[in-house]
Amino acid sequence: MKTKSYKKLFSLALIMVFIVSMLSPMVSKKAIAADVISVSDAISNNTGSDKTVEGYIVGAVKGGSGTSISFQLSAPFTDTNLAIADSPAETDKAKILPVQLPAGAVRDGLNLKAHPENLGKKVQITGDLMAYFSVPGHKNAKSFSFTGDTPSEPQAEPVTASPDSGLVKSGTKVALSTATENAAIYYTLDGTNPTSSSSRYSEPLTINEDATVKAIAIKDGLKNSEISSFKYTVALTGLRIHDIQGASHQSPFTNKSVADVEGVVTYVVDANNFYMQDTTPDLDENTSEGILIYKKNHGLKNGDLVKTTGQVKEWVLDGYADKLKTDLPVTEINAENGGSVTVTESGHALPATVVLGDKGRHIPTQIIDNDNFGLFDPKEDGIDFYESLEGMRVEVDNPKIVAPQNYGELVVVTNNKGNTPFNTSGAINISKADYNPERIFVDINDSSFIAKSGDYFKGNITGVMSYSFSNYKVLTNKDQLPIFVEGKTKPETTKLRGKHKKLTIASFNVENFSANKDGKDGTSDEKSGRIADSIVHNLNAPDIVGLIEMQDGDGPVNDGKTDAKDSADRLINEIKAKGGPSYEYTDIAPIDGKDGGIPGGNIRVAFIYNPDRVSLAPGTKGTATQAVEYKNGKLSLNPGRIDPTNPAFESSRKPLAAQFMFNGEKVTVIANHFNSKGGDQPMFGKNQPPVLSSEVQRLQIAGIVNNFVKSIKADDPKANVVLLGDFNDFEFTPALEEVKGNELSDMIQEVPYPERYSYSYQGNAQVLDHILVSNNLKKDTNVDIVHINSQFMEQHGRASDHDPVIVQVKLKEDCGLHQYKKAD
Repeated sequence: MKTKSYKKLFSLALIMVFIVSMLSPMVSKKAIAADVISVSDAISNNTGSDKTVEGYIVGAVKGGSGTSISFQLSAPFTDTNLAIADSPAETDKAKILPVQLPAGAVRDGLNLKAHPENLGKKVQITGDLMAYFSVPGHKNAKSFSFTGDTPSEPQAEPVTASPDSGLVKSGTKVALSTATENAAIYYTLDGTNPTSSSSRYSEPLTINEDATVKAIAIKDGLKNSEISSFKYTVALTGLRIHDIQGASHQSPFTNKSVADVEGVVTYVVDANNFYMQDTTPDLDENTSEGILIYKKNHGLKNGDLVKTTGQVKEWVLDGYADKLKTDLPVTEINAENGGSVTVTESGHALPATVVLGDKGRHIPTQIIDNDNFGLFDPKEDGIDFYESLEGMRVEVDNPKIVAPQNYGELVVVTNNKGNTPFNTSGAINISKADYNPERIFVDINDSSFIAKSGDYFKGNITGVMSYSFSNYKVLTNKDQLPIFVEGKTKPETTKLRGKHKKLTIASFNVENFSANKDGKDGTSDEKSGRIADSIVHNLNAPDIVGLIEMQDGDGPVNDGKTDAKDSADRLINEIKAKGGPSYEYTDIAPIDGKDGGIPGGNIRVAFIYNPDRVSLAPGTKGTATQAVEYKNGKLSLNPGRIDPTNPAFESSRKPLAAQFMFNGEKVTVIANHFNSKGGDQPMFGKNQPPVLSSEVQRLQIAGIVNNFVKSIKADDPKANVVLLGDFNDFEFTPALEEVKGNELSDMIQEVPYPERYSYSYQGNAQVLDHILVSNNLKKDTNVDIVHINSQFMEQHGRASDHDPVIVQVKLKEDCGLHQYKKAD
């Protein structure tokens, strides 16, 4: 009986031990390291059951939820939850995880109300990751364990400084302090770490030069505080804006700090940027009196007189993706990071404007830069002239618009001796030695403003000179513009017509034409109708039209299709609807994605021709990769592409040669679309002279095309050859000289200078579209550039960004000198 009773008692004891263990605090063994996650991981990936989170106990939830949650980081504490973080000193609530303490062993062992000594301890808690107080949290805690880390020994509070690190004036007093009562402060100024042997702080430190103060708090019985470091930059005083700007494109004080620079606010760009100008200018026209200020939420208005403290920067403003490599910077004072802007007066009068042109300061009219920034010469170099006015108030006298409004900007000229004369549209042409530095960009920040070349303002435009997107610009407000007057520029109609013995051939860049009507890159019905109407009425339905930028049938849809039949049918049907002939179409579709342009569009050159007047000579149509040759008086492929696999044509259009018959005479017409000027550096950029990198490929293409013409002339010296298209270069450039060679004449050069333009770029009227004829045709060829697009906006009826070019050719053998005639 004794043995039996003992066994029974032993069994009961084991049961009681098991029950007690179930009810006692769940202090588990530390989780395996691989199973433990940090607080930051628990916050960022707040899902999963039985997750062990490790962190320091920093307090408890005080109240609120979601973004309004707050934490109690010192006593008194609640007993229902904890707050843990990866750092024992964490105060950022976004980095703190609230932990639910369920009633029972976990709450009894962890809560800070009963165990304030747990504050600062490192703990591992196992439970479920889920929202708690509407923020990432930890609930249903099942077990916990303290790690070996215990709160650090009591430590002196760190040293603080007033003012804190940043910009200061010479003579600024810096006071050091610590929250630890009766602690001694020791500091250094030489960059070394302070100890009890360093200088003991007793009175504010005087900062007269750039300095780094390192300080430590020491008290018996406490661990020394962490070392605090304060960096002070002494700002230069007594400088005026013209001192900071200097007579240069770079401030002599770049990256230096300046204090109390005075100026009156002249133009508020946005909430963070404004221009100010000195109220007491010097007498040096080479030094600007205006400057850009960067200060977040400055809250200023025109007429506020301010003193600005900050760091001088050369900052590149808005621009294209490669702006840091191409664009000039603007001098600014960055008043952030310890800087300041202080208003000393409001309603101050604005400085007088600098009038540009004949009534004030003359603008250079030919040279942009001729010394690679070697000499700052605003009287000669346009790029230096505008720099000398950077940030200043300027006035443009009775400006005349020389280009259609684009991106909310107008390009204008003012009365200024030596300006390039206006062309027939009221714009200004470029020439080999003159890219018109007298052009003034006016940013009105209104892309809905309707204006074309030849329009003008009756009155003056006032604004502030700035720079962005590779050009100096006058910033102004649309509501401050003077009276706008619409000029007399109208779309033209050519007088050239096809006749019994005279063939008409046109070149027309139709700007990404396709059968697709959708989206910004599609061809709207309005545009399609305008192009067709231009061909029928403005060009008098030429016998042959070389089309540039014809897209495949679905246009910008990138689906691998390249056939352009739908696009061609759309254009031909539209032409018929406008009263034109029933044109026929020929092209060679490119390999998908190999000829550049809008992805999916597969632009190419092509021809439409009037079968009632001309015919495509018999022959076999080539493929995208077959190279055409000229033998025995005809093309081996008709139409055929010229050397299409040559690397020179990478990502560019391949020239298309087609032989036509007119009145029994053969004429070979070659349509071209040379590589674009993309990648060329800007004229008013940081690199002078600008690098024209695209020219290399154009020269290669030009040589290939000219060699093909040579092969035609070698086979038949009397062959009739016409080159047309968008050559993406000017009549005086190496590329046009190369393609012309000794075999061809560029008919563009026969157009009188005031009419010689087919494109507008940044206010410069220029020729990109050419028709060249073999020399045997020159004397019997008339030419016309029909100005219907380049100087207009869509609101004026613009159908493309290029003007078409047309020639009238008499196909017969003859000799003599050609005289330019606008019409037959």
